[in-house]
Parts: sequence; C-alpha cells; structure tokens
Amino acid sequence: MEFNGTLFFSALGLAFILESLPYILFPERMKQALTAVFEQGPSALRRMGLFALGLGLCILVVTLA
Repeated sequence: MEFNGTLFFSALGLAFILESLPYILFPERMKQALTAVFEQGPSALRRMGLFALGLGLCILVVTLA
C-alpha cells in the first residue's frame, strides 16, 4: 500500500474543520463541556479516549472494507 499524501492531508484538513465547528457555533457551551471534561478523573478520560479510538477504528474498517 502506497502513502497518498493528498488523501492524508485532505482528511487532516477535514478533521480540523469538523473539530472547529462546535467552537465557532457554540463557544459558551464548549467552554462548559471542556470544564466538565477537565473535572473528570483519569479513568473516565481513559474510557472516553478508548471509546473514541475504537469508534475511529470501526469507521476506518467499514470505510476501507
């Protein structure tokens, strides 16, 4: 499998766009959400991270299959 730089940077750009939308559309709510995340303990943050990782892997597997 060959590295496709155009596809990689397109996906990275799309990720930045999608990640920035909530901050642009709902800045006060995002501030509250981030405060709630910072108040979580390490195990809760780890579970959220593992869930996000698993979801991302599932999306990749379904997309590439």
